[in-house]
Amino acid sequence: MSRKNNPLSDPTRRSPETQLVHGGTERSPFGETSEAMFMNSGYIYPSSAAAEARFKGDDPGYIYSRFSNPTVEMFQTRMALLEGAEAARGLATGMAAVTTALMSQLRAGDHVVSARALFGSCRYVVEDYLPRWGIESTLVDGRDPANFAAAMRPNTRAVFLESPTNPTLELVDIAAVAEIAHAHGAVLIVDNVFATPIWQSPLALGADLVVYSATKHIDGQGRAMGGVILGSAELIGGDIHTFIRQTGPSMSPFNAWVMLKGLETLNLRVRQMTESAARVADFLGQHEKIARVLYPHHPDHPQYELGKRQMRAGSSLVAFEVKGGQTEAFRLADALAVILISNNLGDAKSIITHPTTTTHQRLAEEVRLESGITPGLLRLSVGLESADDLIADLDYGLSQI
Repeated sequence: MSRKNNPLSDPTRRSPETQLVHGGTERSPFGETSEAMFMNSGYIYPSSAAAEARFKGDDPGYIYSRFSNPTVEMFQTRMALLEGAEAARGLATGMAAVTTALMSQLRAGDHVVSARALFGSCRYVVEDYLPRWGIESTLVDGRDPANFAAAMRPNTRAVFLESPTNPTLELVDIAAVAEIAHAHGAVLIVDNVFATPIWQSPLALGADLVVYSATKHIDGQGRAMGGVILGSAELIGGDIHTFIRQTGPSMSPFNAWVMLKGLETLNLRVRQMTESAARVADFLGQHEKIARVLYPHHPDHPQYELGKRQMRAGSSLVAFEVKGGQTEAFRLADALAVILISNNLGDAKSIITHPTTTTHQRLAEEVRLESGITPGLLRLSVGLESADDLIADLDYGLSQI
């Protein structure tokens, strides 16, 4: 019986855990086990006619690494297999992915509806950047799908949201919003960074495009920047590919190779981090110096039922509000020995952030408060350390308040 007759020779029949190790791998004639890194900018053609065929699209070979590269292609294919997408494109950063996903679908005179609870840079793109190009935007409270329905206009071409949101871990009913967007002929773009592809599948819930900052859980070790957009072959191979080809927000082959290595352990890392995050949320939820804890699979989360329905687990982020405001939040963070103060997330190292003064500091105070970003709020990205050590570290920090 030949190997080609083995059912598992079909990549789509492999489990996600196997996809994360083998998906998309193409080997050079040298037969390397680890994916090859093609750090070249251009490619040669056997003849002028062959070059013409490549540029016309009759020959699917590579032309220029700004928009096509074998190492980047392996990363894209592996991500598409994991996400259940027809196609994907790697980008230089997560924000390059968000901006490309939006700008490629919108034109002057169009309108976009977005949930108001967004990462600071995402909100800048929607609220400040798009209007410069004649694209109107409306921000709504994403917790109620009816708000999206009320904001839709005849010229609405895209709907954008994060779920869970950064940093308050609000949830948006993706399936309900997808139905609203499609009824108006708009595409739904979902930033799935906090949930990760391990715990949430926006395409299966009706989203048209999914974006990630690969810098976060996909790399997961604070090494390299990257982003990715996933969706149908029509959307990815059409305006999105053209936008990337002509404007150049490209992922480098080296970073794609780093991301491929990160994907091999993504499932193991995210599962362990999630298990620890759930324990941390339980600890914080019972502490007298904590005003509220926000974790999608914690019973105290105001959208707990949606979290259980939409996400397979609560993922690795926990938000909590310290009684006493910014002064006491700073006092807690400054007393920690294991958990680091930084603004990244999804790292193997646990990281704590004060959103009011860092990631969301450019927003007006009333906008922050409207989104639940209070002076006492801290965002904790749980890493791979012992959960017992993390709880002990937080317990000590809380004792200093």
